[in-house]
Amino acid sequence: MIIFGTKGYLYQLAILTLLCGRCGNPAAHTLRKRVTKFTLFFVPLFPISAKYWTQCTFCGAEQKLTKEQAEQLTAQAVGGAGGPAYGQPHQQPYQH
Repeated sequence: MIIFGTKGYLYQLAILTLLCGRCGNPAAHTLRKRVTKFTLFFVPLFPISAKYWTQCTFCGAEQKLTKEQAEQLTAQAVGGAGGPAYGQPHQQPYQH
């Protein structure tokens, strides 16, 4: 018998101060990444998909991002390009 499936991992990459498109407030936004991995006998082997998005901490609005947009915002958070960005990448997964 072979046991296989998928498991999701949620990573918080950075916390940025951005202008929310829904509420219009300059609020903190969390940049998150969800990775779904294929598992064999409950051991995660390789990623199947990755999705990126930001979430406003003021109103809870979410906005989907491409991988390139997420990488640009992560570089900004680490201190690359200008703009008011705060936080450091956090690679500890929140497991569901």
